[in-house]
Amino acid sequence: MKYKRLTKEQFEALHQEFSNFLATQSIDKAEWDKIKTDKPEVAEQELDVFSDLIWEGVLKNANYLEHFSKNYIFLFHCQEKLIQSIVLKSLVSDVDFLQKEGLQWLSDKLFTDTVEIHLGKKEYEQERNTAIFDLISQGAILSDGQLYLQINGIIQS
Repeated sequence: MKYKRLTKEQFEALHQEFSNFLATQSIDKAEWDKIKTDKPEVAEQELDVFSDLIWEGVLKNANYLEHFSKNYIFLFHCQEKLIQSIVLKSLVSDVDFLQKEGLQWLSDKLFTDTVEIHLGKKEYEQERNTAIFDLISQGAILSDGQLYLQINGIIQS
């Protein structure tokens, strides 16, 4: 398995897609139930293969990630060959970017000496999708990129 198995809730949400996946292998519901009972290791392999297929699709289409913590916001633009980052750090310890008030504070103080802004970019050290998956595993979430583009636009002007 290249990534990680989908959760029970994710499998339930992708029930139709999983049925189609099994159908491409000529496995209908009765056959699937038989496999689960008689060959659980094969069923486990099918779940893993399907999970990896889903992850591959998601990661291939991932362009932006965000990771929020109490005093940091990490914004990533995942390009084909490299990843660009904007890191915002609050120098005021009681500011909490996980709270609405913390984000409002950031909006008011973005270009003051209480916020550090670091820009970075680097080529992937491993395969692109694996690098993105690692960031997600560390707490990053997929994003539409609106915040990255907003902050980048302000910095560039």
